[in-house]
Amino acid sequence: MADKPNFNGWSCPLPLRDYERIVIGHGGGGKLSAELVEHLFLPAFDVGVSEELRDSAVIDLGTAGLAESGGRLAFSTDSYVVRPLFFPGGSIGDLAINGTVNDVAMSGAQPIALSSGFILEEGLEMATLARVASDMGTAAKLAGVRVVTGDTKVVDAGQADGVYINTAGIGIIPEGVDIRPGRATPGDVVILSGPIGMHGVAVMSKREGLEFGTEIESDSAPLNGLVADMLAVSKDLHVLRDPTRGGVTASLCEIATTADVGIAYEEALLPIPAEVAGACAFLGLDAMSVANEGKLVAIVAPEDADAVLGAMQANAYGREACIIGKVVDAHHGVVVAKTTFGATRVVDLQLGEQLPRIC
Repeated sequence: MADKPNFNGWSCPLPLRDYERIVIGHGGGGKLSAELVEHLFLPAFDVGVSEELRDSAVIDLGTAGLAESGGRLAFSTDSYVVRPLFFPGGSIGDLAINGTVNDVAMSGAQPIALSSGFILEEGLEMATLARVASDMGTAAKLAGVRVVTGDTKVVDAGQADGVYINTAGIGIIPEGVDIRPGRATPGDVVILSGPIGMHGVAVMSKREGLEFGTEIESDSAPLNGLVADMLAVSKDLHVLRDPTRGGVTASLCEIATTADVGIAYEEALLPIPAEVAGACAFLGLDAMSVANEGKLVAIVAPEDADAVLGAMQANAYGREACIIGKVVDAHHGVVVAKTTFGATRVVDLQLGEQLPRIC
């Protein structure tokens, strides 16, 4: 009989979760990002792990002692390091505006002001920067918001990919609106505002020089108007999420964990364009985990679902909105998908990111 194998010195082929240095996956919106936030940033900033993390923070002016009459603000910040700077359907400029507008809108707020911070690489062509700034201005006008303050820094050549942008935004939350992940309730309906996966595939195709028979364009767009139309038919929206890094999968997993509920969706109902499905099959990607920049996930009470869906479909940015699943009182904290073959599979967060540097 052969001796038992000696496992000493063997190394696991899978990525280890104990890192001494940052890896690209820490910025991908998957498990590594979540662990970085939970175990490093939250303790450093004295934020409780049990506190709900959203696309934007909600500041109650009355509770904070800033206004006797109360009122609430949504506040969000995001940084953009997309490569390349320009891609089909958008650029780092409109992405920086739309991304922060949408994060603020996911609290039900109407954005009122943005800041912009630029990190520029020495040698960047002035015409390139002018084009980026012009795209930002156009996007801000389309969203109905102003860029009111900013900052510019320049780093040595070779220390940045031309330009990185940080934007922060504030918005006013209407009275009676309470939108947060913890409000997902069994029986609620899960709605997607439209086709998914387009932004990530558009950026990757441009970056790698890939052609798929038809040009796939980013869905980058401001969603504050869509959210306002949804609130006009029901102020009692339970959850809104902007499925950017990590895609729809990350959004649903985070909601299920925060609210301690199960979420079930049907793969046959997913709005995945044929060209995106083909590109994902070619690249070995999961469209549900590919970033979007002009879509939202809404979780609403069943009695409000038809009215909210109708309001979304009447808006240019929600014409193809559809119901994909529901919140269930089972497998708490877990998302499952019903496959086209009738089986059920568990859907989990990606470890890192399928497509780095796409926002």
